Amino acid sequence: MPEGNPMAHGGYNHFCPVSKACELLEPRWTLLILCEMWSGSTRFNEIRRGVPGMSPTLMVKRLREMEANGLIVRSQNDATGDIVYRTTEMAKELEPIVHALGKWAHRNVDADVTLEKLDARILMWNMRRKIDASALPSRRRSVIRFSYPELPRDERNYWLLAKPGMPVDLCLSDPGYDVDLFVTAELKAMTSAWIGLSSLETEIAHDKISLIGDTTLAASMENWMVRSSYAIA
Repeated sequence: MPEGNPMAHGGYNHFCPVSKACELLEPRWTLLILCEMWSGSTRFNEIRRGVPGMSPTLMVKRLREMEANGLIVRSQNDATGDIVYRTTEMAKELEPIVHALGKWAHRNVDADVTLEKLDARILMWNMRRKIDASALPSRRRSVIRFSYPELPRDERNYWLLAKPGMPVDLCLSDPGYDVDLFVTAELKAMTSAWIGLSSLETEIAHDKISLIGDTTLAASMENWMVRSSYAIA
């Protein structure tokens, strides 16, 4: 391999194709970065929002490695200076394989283990991506506040903001609009319902999730809050 290629150092030194795949994909965060990019993120800060536990320094390093290994390409707009990252055809070929791996984990990893380490910001960022705006009111803005009372005050509240004709936005601070629907939940219950280990109906019935406000939004939550793609139908 060419000198300087990250795969040339610290590998398995084995000809097995599986070992070669591991050398390419095993460095921590690589697959999560790819998943975030497959979901549409192309800019550095967008990708970071999907992997908030990763330091900026490590992310720069990993992106460079992924570019050197042919998984992503980096391009810069000479006029604006904006830098974007996009997956290559080689990386796109991996997408259904990684999705199948997630499905396998969903079927086989114990629910208690899955729900052991939770992160409200990651949950809300992923929920935001899956919101079906067509199931929300089409002629007005919709503001939905999610609150997780057990969390520290600065991590407790999240606002989903849906405007007609615009992508759904996630705000980490109060956007200043009247709230249409207040959703108060235990983080474990909301995570379980969204990834399909439970259901909204069950968690609401057990008083783990409560809905106050616009009755139409509350009644249609199963429609606009689309569950994770890994959830078992």
